[in-house]
Amino acid sequence: MPGASHPVPGLAIALTLGEPAGIGPDLCVLLAQRRVGARVVVIGDRQLLDARAAMLGKPLHLVPFDASDRRPQPRGTLPIVHQPLAAVARAGVLDPRNVSAVLNWLRTAVEGCTTGRFSAVVTGPVHKGVINDAGVPFTGHTEYLAKLTGAAKVVMMLVGGGMRVALATTHLPLREVPDALTRGDLESILRVLQRDLIRRFGLLQPRILVAGLNPHAGESGHLGREEIEVITPVLEKLRAEGMSLTGPWPADTLFNPSLLDTADCVLAMYHDQGLPVLKHASFGKAVNVTLGLPIVRTSVDHGTALDRAGSGDIDIGSLLAAVELAAELAAREPTPAPA
Repeated sequence: MPGASHPVPGLAIALTLGEPAGIGPDLCVLLAQRRVGARVVVIGDRQLLDARAAMLGKPLHLVPFDASDRRPQPRGTLPIVHQPLAAVARAGVLDPRNVSAVLNWLRTAVEGCTTGRFSAVVTGPVHKGVINDAGVPFTGHTEYLAKLTGAAKVVMMLVGGGMRVALATTHLPLREVPDALTRGDLESILRVLQRDLIRRFGLLQPRILVAGLNPHAGESGHLGREEIEVITPVLEKLRAEGMSLTGPWPADTLFNPSLLDTADCVLAMYHDQGLPVLKHASFGKAVNVTLGLPIVRTSVDHGTALDRAGSGDIDIGSLLAAVELAAELAAREPTPAPA
């Protein structure tokens, strides 16, 4: 199961800063020191970036984004769509006053993708807690971007460590997962996964391994009946339509190399069933991809790391991989003409 390939020149990819107090601004400053094959356009506050560059001791020249200018930017330079914060951000210190700006950066990126100004969006890490503290119900980028784009069903998938791992449920308390696994939802998730593995990843006949929910995939019903009553009927229905699905597999034996080598993707039933394995294999280099959106969106595989903001003690590997994969996915489908 391959990961990201090399970036494609000429694409304008929006990069949102994420939580101003976290390492999102640091990542942007460090990205400016590298040469990447895609044009990365930062959406955020230029004063914040200038201040963080000074903390890191890195050169940074911010220029207003010009969609018609396709020249490669020299190192240390980033195009920017400047949208100011409500309050001066301090590294490591959350401030609910800046939540509206963080969400506006996301809205600007999405709007730019739908109008053809950008080919994809890469999102910096946000802090769910401070967004909710500001009075905005927010469970994650995946759900928020679905609402912004009007997507009927979205699927969270991570790519890394030679694996693609998608999730049937995302940010839910564990006790709510079984009730969230309905036949209708699982069927919709598998259809989105199948469609985008073909359309975005270029796989003609995706091979998908599906995990069970319970230990030992329910042990013939003795350890739970979700496999019998929900998962297996959906798999049988979709196999009859020609989809290449195997399972439900016990999660404790699913992630072995010999089985993974036979597939293109794994569908885990919940967040901490599938992602610990992938992140163990590739933390700091993996990419979060939202499937089911009308736009291309990728993100880093880590959080805001408030304790490291402004320190320089960070790795930009996941951001580089997210930019590369965004460029690869965007290159596979036509981009709308700029409005």
